[in-house]
Amino acid sequence: MAELDRRCLLGGSTRMDVAGRPPLQAQFHVLLEGRCQLQVGRVLLEMRPGDLVLIPSGSPHRVITPGDGPLRTTDETAGDSFITMHSADGGPAVIDLFCGHYSFDPGAGAVLFRSLPDPVHVSFGDSRETDEVLRMLSALMRGEARREGTGTAAILSALSTVLLAMVLRTAPNPPTAEALWTAASHPRVVAAIECVLDDPGADWSIERLARSAGMSRATFLRHFSQETGMNVGAFVTRARVMAAADLLGNSDATVATVAARVGYHSESAFSRAFRSEVGMTPARYRRDHRHRAQPAKGEAT
Repeated sequence: MAELDRRCLLGGSTRMDVAGRPPLQAQFHVLLEGRCQLQVGRVLLEMRPGDLVLIPSGSPHRVITPGDGPLRTTDETAGDSFITMHSADGGPAVIDLFCGHYSFDPGAGAVLFRSLPDPVHVSFGDSRETDEVLRMLSALMRGEARREGTGTAAILSALSTVLLAMVLRTAPNPPTAEALWTAASHPRVVAAIECVLDDPGADWSIERLARSAGMSRATFLRHFSQETGMNVGAFVTRARVMAAADLLGNSDATVATVAARVGYHSESAFSRAFRSEVGMTPARYRRDHRHRAQPAKGEAT
């Protein structure tokens, strides 16, 4: 689930500190106009129009706008759907930055976000195919933010979800230290990834995946590592755990049955892999998932 927290119309020489988020929340920033820096720990990112930064860990960070004057702080104005940030001393804005967060479940969602680089910095403006889509999304987000009325929060949430999908599926050559496995572009590697995601319970040896990609073992391993930033074994494990989390949360199948469906011959081996990726046992995950779902069911009745 996506939620827009604030729109930042900041003047020059402004520093805005952004607090960290609780577990199972990832922050994002999309720059619509101007240039700024985003500091996450020791990493300093240069953002330009069309850039999106995703912080899967939800770590605290800092936004800095360019300027030669003394650093300025920020003031905020509360709205019905989001907070608007301005530089404390007023003056014209040099950036238009949307800031929000994604909430995800402790199963498949947590595995997916943990598998991403932290932070992820994507420049959609580097791709003609996605640049047009981003301009359209930016115009819609800015227009909706200006009118801010009934349904604004839901509309901005939906548009922010589209942005996440663009990052995960079509991000072109992300300028990060690691690759996004969800945005692999080599058609044969993509074919192998889709095979695993379609049938995670199959016996996916390196040799079988290499054959499905039409490559030699060595060539497949080289391309897979370059495209995904991980080895085959780690990817297969994550794909299986994500599928298992879905089964545990949406079916009454026993843990042993779920383990078999996602390719584990041993329930204990499955439980170890699941706990390593998710941070809890399959049984605990199912209990927590059902507990979280109960209030929603109660409200609907």
